Amino acid sequence: MVSDPGVAEVGLTGRITAVLKEAGLDVALFTDIKSDPLAASADGAASLARSHGARAVVGVGGGSALDIAKLAAAIALADEPAEHYALAANPLPKTGLPLILIPTTAGTGSEVTRTSVITSADGRKLWAWGEALRADLALLDPTLTVALPPTLTAATGIDAVVHAIEACTVRRGNPMADAYGLHAIRLIAGNAGGAKSALTRALAEPDDLDARGDMMIAAALAGIAFDATGTAIAHAMGHALGVLSGVHHGHAVGLCLKGALAWNAEAAPARHAAVAKALGAPCDGLEDEEAAALSSVAYGKLLQGSGLPLSLADKAIDAAALAALTMAPENAPMRDANCREVTEQDALVIAKRVLAQS
Repeated sequence: MVSDPGVAEVGLTGRITAVLKEAGLDVALFTDIKSDPLAASADGAASLARSHGARAVVGVGGGSALDIAKLAAAIALADEPAEHYALAANPLPKTGLPLILIPTTAGTGSEVTRTSVITSADGRKLWAWGEALRADLALLDPTLTVALPPTLTAATGIDAVVHAIEACTVRRGNPMADAYGLHAIRLIAGNAGGAKSALTRALAEPDDLDARGDMMIAAALAGIAFDATGTAIAHAMGHALGVLSGVHHGHAVGLCLKGALAWNAEAAPARHAAVAKALGAPCDGLEDEEAAALSSVAYGKLLQGSGLPLSLADKAIDAAALAALTMAPENAPMRDANCREVTEQDALVIAKRVLAQS
């Protein structure tokens, strides 16, 4: 079982272990994981799986724990370390261990994607991708997210809506991904019929299992969507922002999307008009260009309403450094998927916008 220390401390891993042991299974627990997890954690979990003679891997926790569980299951029967597979430099092993994922946040969608994000020994944020990282079973239980602090409920919820928005607006966007992505946006942020969004309800009433359930479904739907299309500039710059400042991933990509959304909408008005409508913006009777412009406004209201700080002034981040890291090779797939070409000058302009927000 792979989990993070916080989940273990509240007793969740103990409860699951007890159930598994009652069924006659022996469980080894790996919890050496932090936010933006190290590649070394995947290697450690895989090593424990080998020494334990594990027949399956269960991941329990937020995106970091699930990403490590996925990589550990994929490489446990192989000889190479996790970084060997980073940036798709080498194909993942064809044979791994069966994988069950149980998310405790509603945001990353890691339980349904073929991607694991890891941090290298020198601090670079890398990724691995392939069918070997797909779970055999994902279990969505909203009761597991009730104890999540408001800041994490907000940050992971914003992460999910950014996934969905980018999936619906990238170059590889398609009707099948739109079906998942737009519904995820409607669940998380929409106000059709005057109903409050799931994120607003989950923040206002943490025990509202209907809201928590909608958020878990939305996060998984958004994961399915971006797994098919990729993400874009908000994630390229969000990864860079996380490296430079340590800002939580969901918070980081949320701020970066705010800085880029209006600029992107100019290049793909029809797609952004659909996003604006899903966000609950008043788009009836408007041309695509007019409706697309509302996507940034509606998203900005959602971000502000989440309670996440909009200002990064206390981080003292240099805009040029943020732009340069956004243009680094590890962020190229996300940059290249963006609906609008991102030049070095564009990255600098967007970085300045992100850092000027308040």
